[in-house]
Amino acid sequence: MEANIRILEPTGILDGTQAEIFRKEVDMALEEGVDVLLIDLKDITFVDSSGLGILVVVLKKVRACNKLLYVCSINEQVKMLFELTSMDRVFEVLPDRDAFAAKVESTSKA
Repeated sequence: MEANIRILEPTGILDGTQAEIFRKEVDMALEEGVDVLLIDLKDITFVDSSGLGILVVVLKKVRACNKLLYVCSINEQVKMLFELTSMDRVFEVLPDRDAFAAKVESTSKA
């Protein structure tokens, strides 16, 4: 069975001004029946507390729908924020899209 995957690529600063747009993108993906959601943060330069909060809200929503969520390509600032807030233990953070592809492939074979 092939997983229905959606990749979201927010850009710039993930903060309160982008949070609502980002949440709507996730809601739309879930409504369309996505099974696996990847949030690729390669184009994010900074995440503030509002941005981190929306990531947590999105994670809870995805898990409530019994779907999977991964985060990849985080920069040093985001990595430090995740570590300081222990979010690196909450989110499944992958180094890049290749690691995500390998993870999804190994999961679908299991």
